[in-house]
Amino acid sequence: MKKRVLAVLMAAAMVVGLTACGATGAASTDSGSSGSSGGLIKVGIINNDPNESGYRTANDKDLKATFTEANGYEASFAYSLKNDEQIAAAQKFIQDGVDYLLLSAADTSGWDSVLKDAQDAGIKVILFDRTIDASEDLYVASIVSDMAQEGQTAVDWLASQNLPEYNIIHIQGVMGSAAQQGRTGALDTKVAAESNWNIVTQQTAEWNAETAQQIVQSQIDAGADFNVIYAENDDMAKGAVAALDAANISHGVDGDVIIMGFDCNKWALQELLDKNWNYDGQCNPFQSSYIDEIIKKLEAGQTISDKVIIMTEKGFDATTITEDDVNNYGI
Repeated sequence: MKKRVLAVLMAAAMVVGLTACGATGAASTDSGSSGSSGGLIKVGIINNDPNESGYRTANDKDLKATFTEANGYEASFAYSLKNDEQIAAAQKFIQDGVDYLLLSAADTSGWDSVLKDAQDAGIKVILFDRTIDASEDLYVASIVSDMAQEGQTAVDWLASQNLPEYNIIHIQGVMGSAAQQGRTGALDTKVAAESNWNIVTQQTAEWNAETAQQIVQSQIDAGADFNVIYAENDDMAKGAVAALDAANISHGVDGDVIIMGFDCNKWALQELLDKNWNYDGQCNPFQSSYIDEIIKKLEAGQTISDKVIIMTEKGFDATTITEDDVNNYGI
């Protein structure tokens, strides 16, 4: 086990809250094993709340299925949508002497100091799902979705619809997260470049369906003119559609409003198949096999040739999606 290099305050009592490849809530922790056993690789896994979305639920389930005692691991988990709580959890894992720190950061910034502490303690850091703004020498590998490409793929698809005018309700995820930045960036760039692309409103719903519904309802009540809803995850798209349905506004294929989501929950892809939505962007939640392979190589004394591993992802159109797509790509 690693040398204890710093004393830290224990993270405040951690509870799971609600919320993309969220809603705010304090961090929570649980252990994937009953205690340390000889020969097990000790990992501390910091993730966003598994209840935030179908994507995150699938991501957490995938990690827990891989990092088990049967597979040679002693795993502990911490959850939060707040960066400061995640950092406190990382400090606790360093204090506990984990061998590996696995991190899906709530925010891209603020990680340099604690990751330097991990490095000084001999703890190897592996990023998953989300990138961070930190020197690459502070982590051994990063298994991520290309959030900027996800956004670009979605915006390119929207541009291909050749609308005479784009009046967009843009519902953002948790501000500062890699998913939010990537999915927002491409749209902001396009709107700035095209005179017929307009943002009606741009607000964060922090991945939450109910908040998204309230945002859209407020625009309907204000008499806003819009024909696109660009929601940065499926749950927020679902909430937006609920507001449209309540106001008897048509949507989806041949409807008055184009509906766009991200993450490819199976129920969301079914909405595309049923022509109720128009587009859904994939965000691959299954990263544990990549991480497991990296750890096994490092434990065998091998080097990691690729610092950043970017997973290939798709975008789905309601006019071309098939039932096989729903079954094969839905999470």
